[in-house]
Amino acid sequence: MSNLLNKNDKEKKERKFPSAFSVLFIVLVFAAILTYVVPAGSYDRLQYNKETNSFLRVNSDGTETSLEASQKVLDDLKITVPLKSFVNEDIKKPVAIPGSYHKLDQQPQGFMKVARAPIDGIADCIGIIVFVLILGGCIGVLNKTGTFDAGIAALSKKTKGKEFLMVAIISSIIALGGTTFGLAEETIAFYPILMPIFLASGFDAIVTIAAIYMGSAIGTMFSTTNAFSVVVASNAAGISFKDGLTFRIISLVLAQIITLWYIYRYAKKVKKDPEASIIAEDMPRINKQYLEGYDPDNVAPFNFRRITMLVVFMAAFPIMIYGVMNLEWWFEEMSTLFLIVGIALLFLSGLPEGDAVSAFLDGASDLVSVALIVGVARGINIILDDGMISDTMLYQASNIISGMNGVLFSSVQMILFSFLGIFIPSSSGLATLSMPIIAPLADTVSLGRDVVVSAYNYGQGRMAIIAPTGLILATLEMVDVSYNKWVKFIVPLMGILLILAIVMLGIQTIF
Repeated sequence: MSNLLNKNDKEKKERKFPSAFSVLFIVLVFAAILTYVVPAGSYDRLQYNKETNSFLRVNSDGTETSLEASQKVLDDLKITVPLKSFVNEDIKKPVAIPGSYHKLDQQPQGFMKVARAPIDGIADCIGIIVFVLILGGCIGVLNKTGTFDAGIAALSKKTKGKEFLMVAIISSIIALGGTTFGLAEETIAFYPILMPIFLASGFDAIVTIAAIYMGSAIGTMFSTTNAFSVVVASNAAGISFKDGLTFRIISLVLAQIITLWYIYRYAKKVKKDPEASIIAEDMPRINKQYLEGYDPDNVAPFNFRRITMLVVFMAAFPIMIYGVMNLEWWFEEMSTLFLIVGIALLFLSGLPEGDAVSAFLDGASDLVSVALIVGVARGINIILDDGMISDTMLYQASNIISGMNGVLFSSVQMILFSFLGIFIPSSSGLATLSMPIIAPLADTVSLGRDVVVSAYNYGQGRMAIIAPTGLILATLEMVDVSYNKWVKFIVPLMGILLILAIVMLGIQTIF
């Protein structure tokens, strides 16, 4: 009998879904295989040099040509981006030149390239990695002093009976940040704060992920003024980002309502029966991780010291958002902000110097795996870029949709943008590469280019919900949920959002 039980336990372990690192390495190897199979190719690119007020054409063979920065040059190259978009630095990245695609010698990425890719990815993402580690340090100090436990207890009393309202408000605020300025990677900071609050309110970890990650995903998928996606895409398409804005606002509102309804149905079911949770078997471990030692009837008092520490920490978030929106901050500036906050927390904690520093370092070490996942995911993109196959996929995609009728054109290109979003996860990178190629195709079917911009947003934003090359695996690693369980939860919602996007694109095409 014991042998049979051991055998069953062994089989359960063998059936366990691979970790986030294993998933990424599988995708990394698959990307390398594609560099052997997919023909290598590249578009010529045009980049504006502000210092010399000239264009630099970089050909697919690596040769460079300096050109006059004039509208005539752009017209001759069939680039529909207005000259002022380059001069005003609305377009900062090189744009693809239509009709310039050339096949290249195959650039297969072998064993050593694959082995080195995660290292190069980590080096390329060092800004994000430092941000994550410093954030973890701040959280470590707050946990050590019991500040989070005291804050959770106070908030739970205020929201008793209205727990989902808190979920809806937080998710909608994050969606607003996503749609206006591209709030995405920054949301990593929210999980350690909100996870214990949501767990203490009776929700499972999936609800926390859905509230935060889907808030950001819906916001970026249905961007309105996001400079990193819709504004760049519109400029690259040669139109104003205001074109099609009404349709995107309506789509945003509808998508957020649908998403909150979907989360609510799941949360209500789990609250009624915790065993109905997709991650029921994982919840004891997750509760221990985030709520170990937490007893709502026996927590440290939410006194002046703890209130001050929490206020200092929370005040960093509006400052960070303001900096990103108005001061062109990126991860270096955000890391500096949280380092200052971390030092302030060390002094406010009242802990002995050695204990305070140890708490900071322990908190940082808890997020090392998250930081490394970000780097490994970037390594996949490096393999694809070095293999020179991303442009080939764009070229084939443009051939597929060329000459289609309007409604079919908009729907198929959205699906193609979803596919391209796997291989080019940067929203601004995909926009500047694809829009000069695909936007003019809309003219051939008498379709407004604003439809192309909307299709791009809906397509790449939808794929970001599950794409391993994006932010989702780092998010799941942070809250200790496996990828397959997230996919199981979110795929039905993705289907609903796909139908919504197709309907809204159809309406936009007609009007």
